Amino acid sequence: MSGGTASQYRPDGERSEARGDSNLGGARGIEAVRTHAGGLMLRGLFLASVIAAAIGGWAVITVEQLPDYVTAGRPVTLSFTVRQHGVTRLSGLKPSIEARSGDLTTTATASPGRETGQYASTLSLPRAGEWTITIHSGFLDRQVTLLPLSVIAPGAATPPSPSEPERGRRLFVAKGCVTCHVHREVAGSGVVAVGPELTNHPLPMDYLKQFLANPAIAPQSGTVRMPDLGLAPQEIAALAAFLSTERQALR
Repeated sequence: MSGGTASQYRPDGERSEARGDSNLGGARGIEAVRTHAGGLMLRGLFLASVIAAAIGGWAVITVEQLPDYVTAGRPVTLSFTVRQHGVTRLSGLKPSIEARSGDLTTTATASPGRETGQYASTLSLPRAGEWTITIHSGFLDRQVTLLPLSVIAPGAATPPSPSEPERGRRLFVAKGCVTCHVHREVAGSGVVAVGPELTNHPLPMDYLKQFLANPAIAPQSGTVRMPDLGLAPQEIAALAAFLSTERQALR
C-alpha cells in the first residue's frame, strides 16, 4: 500500500479553522427497552430516511489504526476508508492530509489502498509537540479533524498510554462516530447527527461491545444504518469504556 508525497510550508497569514460541516441536528434520544433476558437493547438508533435525504451528500471517514503517538522525523502511514452516508465505500477520490503544529504545516496526498474506498497517506512530522491532523476526503467538502496527536523527539521516553476512556474518545473521532452522533465530550461532534446523542447515556458494557462488533443485532429504522466498521477487539473495548463512562468522570 503506497502513500502520498508530503510537503511542508509555513502559512503567510491567518487561515480559517472553521469546518465546512455544520451540526444539523440537536440531541437524539435513545429509547431503551427491557429484553426477556433483562438486558438493555438500543432501539431507534437512526431517524427516518426522510431526515437523511434532507441532509444531502455526506460521508464518514474511518481511520484504520490510530497511533497513540509518533516519533518526529519518522514516516507514519495513515490508512482510512471513506463511506458515503456511512455505508457505501467511495473509490476514485483524491483525499489529502494536513497536519499542523504552531507555525508548521505538513501536507500529504493519499493513494488508493487495496480495498474499495480505502486510501493511505504517508507523512513525516518534523518536530516534537502536539499535531492536529485533518483528513480531507475528496468527497465534496467532507473532512475530519482528529484529536491532537503527540509527537515525541527521537530517543525520548515513551509517553504514558492514555486511559481506556480517553483512547475511546480519540477513536470516537477517528472511527467516524463523530459524524453521526453528538457527544458533548467531543467538540464538533454530530456533523450530520442522524444517530442518537450519546452523552450521559451509560449502557451495559457487554451489550455495547456486542453491538459495536455487530451493529445488525439492534433494530434500526429508516435507510441510514450503523455500518460494521470491522473494529478490532481493543478498539471495541476502548469505545465501550468511553461510551459507558459518565460525563463528569471523564474530566
